[in-house]
Amino acid sequence: MREASPSEPSAGREAALRGARSRSRRKAPGPNRGLLLRGAGLFLRGIGETDLRRDTRRTPARMADAWGREILAGYRADPGRILGATFRSGEEGIVVVRDIPFVSVCAHHLLPFLGSAHVAYLPSGRLVGLSKIARLVDALSRRLQLQERLGRQIVEALDRALRPAGVACRMEAEHFCMTIRGARKRSTRVVTAAYAGAFRETPSLRAEFLRLCEKPRGRGR
Repeated sequence: MREASPSEPSAGREAALRGARSRSRRKAPGPNRGLLLRGAGLFLRGIGETDLRRDTRRTPARMADAWGREILAGYRADPGRILGATFRSGEEGIVVVRDIPFVSVCAHHLLPFLGSAHVAYLPSGRLVGLSKIARLVDALSRRLQLQERLGRQIVEALDRALRPAGVACRMEAEHFCMTIRGARKRSTRVVTAAYAGAFRETPSLRAEFLRLCEKPRGRGR
């Protein structure tokens, strides 16, 4: 399992958070429909297909809308707003939202990778609605991504919004750049993990998180 550790130990945590805030302010402009439309037309011409001209007449417009409005819709989302409605609480136990489905696009080959995310945080005075965590995963995944970077961004967003004692994210995904090209190994899964705070510093807490990520085993007779 590869681990991407987004945060320094507690002594440098404030500096890491400042860096994360600076990165979050540099918002990408997001999809431009006109450029997507032109690019899709050039893409079709580059393929050289001639027998399906009638069927592909509206394909550039369909592609531009699909990529701009759906596949890469995360560029229009603001993680800070998604996690903006927090509330005070004295709860101190681990909060885990498991098996969150996601679909993203690999920045290297513009092919999808899809799987599930398991996200946890250790509260330190504030909680956030559980659905907001699922929305956060969806918003950050609907962009050009690397799986390691995606997990780190999820952890950083929760760390900024809640200032919890710790945050963890484990992701498992199938990458089409490995299954339909290159090695062509179907059902291969890539597993990554990112940690901040107590999850980064305490092996036993990290082990508890990974245990809670596991699917319950069926009981034998």
